[in-house]
Amino acid sequence: MRMRETHLVGTDGGPDARKAPSKLRSSLLGYLALMKPRVIELLLVTTIPAMLLADRGHADLVLILNTLFGGMLAAGGANALNCVADADIDKVMKRTERRPLARAVVPRSHALVFGLALSTASFFWLWWTTNMLSAHLAAATIAFYVLVYTLLLKRRTSQNVVWGGAAGCMPVMIGWSAVTGTIGWQALAMFAIIFFWTPPHTWALAMKYKEDYAAAGVPMLPVVATERVVTKQIVIYTWLTVAATLALVPAAGWLYAAVAVLAGGWFLTLAHKLQAGVRRGEAIKPLRLFLHSNNYLAAVFCALAVDSVLALPPLFG
Repeated sequence: MRMRETHLVGTDGGPDARKAPSKLRSSLLGYLALMKPRVIELLLVTTIPAMLLADRGHADLVLILNTLFGGMLAAGGANALNCVADADIDKVMKRTERRPLARAVVPRSHALVFGLALSTASFFWLWWTTNMLSAHLAAATIAFYVLVYTLLLKRRTSQNVVWGGAAGCMPVMIGWSAVTGTIGWQALAMFAIIFFWTPPHTWALAMKYKEDYAAAGVPMLPVVATERVVTKQIVIYTWLTVAATLALVPAAGWLYAAVAVLAGGWFLTLAHKLQAGVRRGEAIKPLRLFLHSNNYLAAVFCALAVDSVLALPPLFG
């Protein structure tokens, strides 16, 4: 007696059942990618040292973790909203064509709600766990990044990253204010370090991908200016960055001062070497400066963190 076989598509072991977890995983990874986790690393590198400097010799781990979580929500929300606004150009650029909205992994309307939800949550989290000043600074950062940089400056001026980069400087202000409830000159000095560091960091990347930016209609400086002009500006801003790190020396000890001088000399050498290569008409590798600029910023702020935890005596005072 032969038994009749039945095939139930979608039951255990069927193709639909196997596709469901894969689709869910892809969607979750898409939402995570909207937050740009690698960009949030700047939050960790700069916020913790700012908080440790604000209360040298002490480390309130609960406050630090609460501030980092609130900052992560704020940065993630701002980045998600940035992806929504830039969805059209992300499809054009090779560097960004794998982003969730460019691949339609996440609906644009869902990404908008996700970004607004994270941004709102960050405000109330920081208000609840730190203070009102930190919450307002986070909200102002999101508004500035999305409305001023992404929607107003990015596609209209070659100085977009100069002024728009101010949003990336705000984690130090939020960290400092979370501890002190105020904004001191030390916080402004750390703000200046990141503010001046952002143009050479970003322009080095844009030199590598200038065809991408040109195709997307984004007037980054390397798109609208010659390499000589770009590298000259990179050198100027690198000098300003190093000067800003030295301006913070009176608030720290010998360890930070030593790293600021040594790392600054190394960063300046890289910038001048890139400029010299352009002047000689040689094949250049701007991506090298971009990658090492990350190492430079990490070295400076990590030294500041260790210096603050150890409460090393300030060199002046």
